[in-house]
Amino acid sequence: MIKHHPTPSWIYLGGLTLATIAGVINAVGFLGQHHQALSHMTGTVTVLGYELARAGYGVALHALAILTAFFLGCLLSGMIIRQSSLRLGRRYGVALSLESALLVAALFFLRRGANVGDYLAAMACGLQNAMVSTYSGSTMRTTHITGMVTDLGIACGHFFRGVEVDWFKFRIYGVLILGYFAGAVLGGLGYGNWGYDTLLFPAALSGIAGVGYTVIKHYERSHRPHTKAPF
Repeated sequence: MIKHHPTPSWIYLGGLTLATIAGVINAVGFLGQHHQALSHMTGTVTVLGYELARAGYGVALHALAILTAFFLGCLLSGMIIRQSSLRLGRRYGVALSLESALLVAALFFLRRGANVGDYLAAMACGLQNAMVSTYSGSTMRTTHITGMVTDLGIACGHFFRGVEVDWFKFRIYGVLILGYFAGAVLGGLGYGNWGYDTLLFPAALSGIAGVGYTVIKHYERSHRPHTKAPF
């Protein structure tokens, strides 16, 4: 029998928030100058491959730079958090604040038509995606939904065969997919009205979450002097 401890509400709220942020960023990337995915790299690697095949070296170089920036964001996350499993007390506040700063910097360059804006936004997505690897044995990604849709499909197949399924996955993946979809809708609506300034929304959301989280953890640490803080 598959058992999970009661899932705290901050898991769902945090997942919903992060997925919404990613959905907005990716929608802006698709609607922007290069029509480029920024929150996941599958399409970017495809672009890199077929542009090299047809000698489109300029576009290929741009795709490679985005892929590299996403990777560097993941690298930064690993250096900051140093933990693969989601647990309160890790340096998520620092990572979220840095993501906010990267998005603000990305907006600065995108307003001026500079490609580096795409790279900074992709780095922010890589940083976010690597923040949360697993929770309660389930793989969690907040910047793309391919794996989650796959896992849900497998789970549905098991359910229809009468095999026991992990209902936690249904709940958390459903929340993440809903958040990403909502972010894409918001990103599309925002870009139509404010263009690249739409990135101010995910920047503010991640910044508020990061600063708020950091303040709360420091408050808890200051009021529990005999408990060693996990970060």
